Amino acid sequence: MTELNVEIVTPDGIVFTGEVTSCTAPGAKGQFQMLTGHAPFLANLQIGEIKVEKHDGLKIIATSGGFLEVKDNNISIIVESAEFADDIDVARAKEAEERARKRLEDKGDIDLIRANFALLRALNRLKISSQI
Repeated sequence: MTELNVEIVTPDGIVFTGEVTSCTAPGAKGQFQMLTGHAPFLANLQIGEIKVEKHDGLKIIATSGGFLEVKDNNISIIVESAEFADDIDVARAKEAEERARKRLEDKGDIDLIRANFALLRALNRLKISSQI
C-alpha cells in the first residue's frame, strides 16, 4: 500500500518528515483528514492540532497555523510553529496563558487581535499536552 509522505516545516526548520498512513489537520472550517490517493488540495491551517498516524502509533503536534498542500501522496505543511505533544513545556504554556489573559483584562495600549491569538495558542498547547 502506498503511504503518504508528510513534511512539516517551520521558520526554524523541519519538525517532522516521514511516511504516514493518515494525516489530520486544523482547517479554517474544522479538522480534515488526508489518506493515500487524496486529491490535490491547498488549505489554510488554523491554530490546532496536526495528527500523523504511523504504523507505530499516533503523533500529535500543536500548531499555530499556516498552509498545507497535498499533491501526489505528498503533504507539505508550512506553519509558524509546530511542537510535539510530549515536548510541550506545560509551565511555559500556563505562563503564556496568564500573560495573554492579563493583557486582555488590562485593555491598555495593546493589540487585541495579537493578544487573543497568544491566548488561543497557549490554550491549544495546554489542551494538546494533556492528551499524552
